[in-house]
Amino acid sequence: MVTVLNHPLITHKLTYMRMEETGHKDFRENLDEIASLMAYEVCRDLPMKDITIKTPMAECVTQVLDTEVILVPILRAGMGLVNGILDLVPTAKVGFIGLYRDEETLEPHEYFAKFPKELEDSVVLVLDPMLATGGSAIAAVNMVKKRGAKNIRMVCLVGAPEGVAAFEKAHPDVDLYLAALDDHLNDIGYIVPGLGDAGDRIYGTK
Repeated sequence: MVTVLNHPLITHKLTYMRMEETGHKDFRENLDEIASLMAYEVCRDLPMKDITIKTPMAECVTQVLDTEVILVPILRAGMGLVNGILDLVPTAKVGFIGLYRDEETLEPHEYFAKFPKELEDSVVLVLDPMLATGGSAIAAVNMVKKRGAKNIRMVCLVGAPEGVAAFEKAHPDVDLYLAALDDHLNDIGYIVPGLGDAGDRIYGTK
């Protein structure tokens, strides 16, 4: 299932991220804030368990999370979503997937992978700001599935229809969350209108 989070605060902050003149400091800050807002929706149906506690007034039955949450950013741009989600879910663990895209074939290639041990029994959020061709997202989800992950959610900032279609075809069992669904990919595989290269804009590189 694809969910586009058409929330006024998300759209407002994303607008400033899209602007060519926005510097890396403001870009990062808005990305942190959007990640927190998205996490609220992505985690809406996390499993809960009953516990009994004592308040200053009385004993009561309430609920706490009944699962581990593991964040898996796709390096390097995916790291830009981590802090905002950790602000909301500070107990989450973090794994890492390193992929780079061949500029000619647009195919993803793995160069690094490290994960917490509890993938199989956790809710795993795979993070990448841009879902362009879908190749990196598909490869990353393949990697966590091979290591036993079952409850996986893909969290992206901006997606292209081509990437969404490819991801849904490859992983129909994985929920996909977007802050915005843009128009199309250009002839070099970038999202239009998009926001440029997310990694370069997060870290001030070229």
